[in-house]
Amino acid sequence: MRISMYRMCADSKRIALRSLAPLSLILFAGLLISCASIDSQHMQYAGATHYAPVDPVRVEILRAEPMRPHERVGEVYLDASAEPEPSVNKVEEKLRAEAAKMGADAVVIVYDGILPTGAYVSGAWWDRGTESGRKLVGVAIKYR
Repeated sequence: MRISMYRMCADSKRIALRSLAPLSLILFAGLLISCASIDSQHMQYAGATHYAPVDPVRVEILRAEPMRPHERVGEVYLDASAEPEPSVNKVEEKLRAEAAKMGADAVVIVYDGILPTGAYVSGAWWDRGTESGRKLVGVAIKYR
């Protein structure tokens, strides 16, 4: 009887550990994803026409200035973490949301790169290093 109780206990522990492994993997992946961050802000140009906010889904993201007649209404700035990097969809959502607040029809990306955001010194031998982040700047435009 004692041996069978021991086996039942060992079997139930093994089953519990097997079911916890996938759950812990999912939680760990969720923590990594949640660490990606994006800070956004916009600046409307002084003297530019101020438009009512629009639906962000309608805002285009462009890599070059369009040939269509347009006016510049402001700028969009994004600071995103480099490690872990946020998804392209999240970055585009933020660009659209900030441009939409200014009533823009599109945002033209004028800068997209990785820049140092800070420096640190640590360890017994004063190891030096830098932290970096992704920077994006876009010009919000309104078609005429």
